[in-house]
Amino acid sequence: MQSFCHSSNLKSALAQVRVEGKTVGFVPTMGNLHDAHLALVQLAQTHCDVVVTSIFVNRLQFGLNEDWDKYPRTLQQDSEKLRSIGCDYLFCPEDQEMYPNGMDEQTRVIVPSMSDILCGASRPGHFEGVTTVVTKLFGLVQPDAAVFGTKDYQQLAIITRMVEDLCMPVKIIRGDIVRENDGLAMSSRNTFITAEERPRANQLNRSLNWAAEQIREGKREYSEVEATAKMQIEKAGFKPDYFVVCDGQSLAPAVHDTENVVVLGAMYTQGARLIDNVVV
Repeated sequence: MQSFCHSSNLKSALAQVRVEGKTVGFVPTMGNLHDAHLALVQLAQTHCDVVVTSIFVNRLQFGLNEDWDKYPRTLQQDSEKLRSIGCDYLFCPEDQEMYPNGMDEQTRVIVPSMSDILCGASRPGHFEGVTTVVTKLFGLVQPDAAVFGTKDYQQLAIITRMVEDLCMPVKIIRGDIVRENDGLAMSSRNTFITAEERPRANQLNRSLNWAAEQIREGKREYSEVEATAKMQIEKAGFKPDYFVVCDGQSLAPAVHDTENVVVLGAMYTQGARLIDNVVV
């Protein structure tokens, strides 16, 4: 595996790859890699000849009171994990490389209809930071395909819309959610869950599955399903952020005849904010 900190060197290497007629897959991450990230890289390997993984803790997508400073930086361990599964290229730029004119002067990319709801309501500006950095990374890597995990369902939907709206020549591939044995979705922020909370931390997933089963059985009073699920989460000792039944493409609230339904939820533990979803 070759590692690059500067985009010019990465571009030179990928130019040679394209001369050879090979396709390029891309997996953008913020590092602190776990099995779910590695599964995305392996999925990209099945679709493309070579794979680039980026590690960049993007300050632009963190709010003023969020955990940018304490977000785990584990570059050496991450590099070893990527090398062990045969990743071809690692791109790990510094802030100056990604934002040479400073973040205050950075041109922004916004998907207006989908970025201020759900996680966007709780984290103002978050998705603006995500779409901006992904656009920049797409421009640097110029991948044929990019892989994103379904755990961040809203992010995946927003990026899919962005690629469509801006006519980006990138195929978006969805990676399945990778879970712990008890159903908890793997996340870098799971390390912030306290030992006392951990046995109950799968409550979000349990409530999502309960809600999905209610819908599969024909229940269409979605507001009642949402309210009951929030009560389940509160009873387990956690604070719900949101719990909603949505159209899987637009993220608008689902109605009686919505065909593509997804149930999305977020909740707070003492030290972490967890998100998850179940496609119905």
